[in-house]
Amino acid sequence: MNLLLINLLLAFIWTAVTGELTAGNFGIGFFLGYLVLFIASPVIDPDGYTKKIWLVIGLFFFFIKELVVSSFRVAADVLRPGKLRMTSGVVGVPLEVTSDFQITFLANMISLTPGTLSLDISDDRKTLFIHAMYVDKDNTTSVRDEIKKGMENKVIRTFSSKLPN
Repeated sequence: MNLLLINLLLAFIWTAVTGELTAGNFGIGFFLGYLVLFIASPVIDPDGYTKKIWLVIGLFFFFIKELVVSSFRVAADVLRPGKLRMTSGVVGVPLEVTSDFQITFLANMISLTPGTLSLDISDDRKTLFIHAMYVDKDNTTSVRDEIKKGMENKVIRTFSSKLPN
């Protein structure tokens, strides 16, 4: 059985035993269930669930940071009087992610970040085309590197089938 389901089951058992069905109490039950699974992980956790949850949390906070930084950048450019500093363009980003889920997740993260938009994926699923508001016309590698070293790397680490070291 999937350890996430076991963790959810332990949280439901906690809320039933305490007799208080609230989101906060369920969260406490989920945390306590996670602690039980963490203690038992050397025996029952071959997939690394107890370690992967930290990668998911890290990805969430990374995305929030990117969202806030890019929101301020776009807002500052739009609200600044005078000439806009943006030079938009379309950039092809070679992909290392392979599964449909990873590609979709990465494309959605890019689209949800202000200033970038996923446009299309190549037929061989090896290149993602994005529109970015801030592209140096002579050098598109900065945008490419930002996506590859930031978002794509985090998506690969979080959702790969093997747990990274």
